[in-house]
Amino acid sequence: MLDIKFVRENPEVVKQNIRNKFQDNKLELVDKVLELDKENREIKQEVEALRAERNKISKQIGALMAQGKKEEAEEVKKQVAASGTRIEELSTREKEVEEELLKDMMVIPNIIDPSVPIGKDDSENVEIEKFGEPVVPDFEVPYHTEIMENFDGIDLDSARRVAGNGFYYLMGDIARLHSAVISYARDFMINRGFTYCVPPFMIRSNVVTGVMSFAEMDAMMYKIEGEDLYLIGTSEHSMIGKFIDQIIPEEELPKTLTSYSPCFRKEKGAHGLEERGVYRIHQFEKQEMIVVCRPEESPMWFDKLWQNTVDLFRSLDIPVRTLECCSGDLADLKVKSLDVEAWSPRQKKYFEVGSCSNLGDAQARRLKIRVNGKDGKKYLAHTLNNTVVAPPRMLIAFLENNLNEDGSVSIPKALQPYMGGMTKIEKKHA
Repeated sequence: MLDIKFVRENPEVVKQNIRNKFQDNKLELVDKVLELDKENREIKQEVEALRAERNKISKQIGALMAQGKKEEAEEVKKQVAASGTRIEELSTREKEVEEELLKDMMVIPNIIDPSVPIGKDDSENVEIEKFGEPVVPDFEVPYHTEIMENFDGIDLDSARRVAGNGFYYLMGDIARLHSAVISYARDFMINRGFTYCVPPFMIRSNVVTGVMSFAEMDAMMYKIEGEDLYLIGTSEHSMIGKFIDQIIPEEELPKTLTSYSPCFRKEKGAHGLEERGVYRIHQFEKQEMIVVCRPEESPMWFDKLWQNTVDLFRSLDIPVRTLECCSGDLADLKVKSLDVEAWSPRQKKYFEVGSCSNLGDAQARRLKIRVNGKDGKKYLAHTLNNTVVAPPRMLIAFLENNLNEDGSVSIPKALQPYMGGMTKIEKKHA
């Protein structure tokens, strides 16, 4: 969410930013919030003037009564009452205006970084760099669920009977591999200086609206019926929410946290053939990283965060590339975002396995996360987040890139301690 003062002083900048995000339907909101802001300030000025005048003339009542001027005192009382009625009317309108203003302000997108390429959607994202050599083996690479089934590692039919589509049972060595990847990712981030955390898996509505746009909320979040609680779609939500209404001493920054959680998502909309199986599902587990820092440090942390994901995937022998998200692919709160994509030998292309985002002060403004500077002045923090790993999607890349011609899957050296020393997992079926 933008600062209303910034919108007031830079309406054309805000409108051009909306155009750059190809959201022209929101252009009218800028003029609307400026009108509401003007009305709001006028109301406050009138209320302040009325209260000052009321206080001034109220003092006359006692003096007039003491002088026996009861009729004049009664007239003054009527003026005071009229002022009170007007103040009450204005206060009611003030509340309405502020609620409407806040609602509209939360829909206006954040100002994107000047380095963000302009484009309509993810088809116009820009490749930045490749890490590792993508290999297509001489043998055919089966679909990921077929690979898992060869290890008796997945049961989608039972999951459908129990929970419906979009769920799964992971079994045996595949389930163990899943847990090993999460544990390895946890220790990987701890070794990079991040504090490990297991957060709440449900959050209140004020945290939800603090960390994401209304459109994202509607598309992603599951509401707990009868309670002001939502299941988290990613632990970033509760991790950033941890600092709601906090004033953080500047010397305690940056806050660097890595968190484990299950994640729950509606995943509205139709998806392609490659999203069958466990690519896009309603429930998965994830290791996340978040940073709360000073504004001038957020570009540096942005680069550190995505590099962590690249380094982790490379340590597991998985080629990856980074993509700069274009303006039209950025969620409204994001200043800048970069996707990490893993190589799929079967599809002979890359697919998304993580997303790194700098949200500037947008979440901090909504959640009132402030920093107490060394000079005593308070300012809004910047927040960032990035995926470390999100199996089982990450398992697709892992299995395809470490698959051998005989159907076994090699375990990279870094992961072997988490798999009880196993160097490979063997097929259960010929």
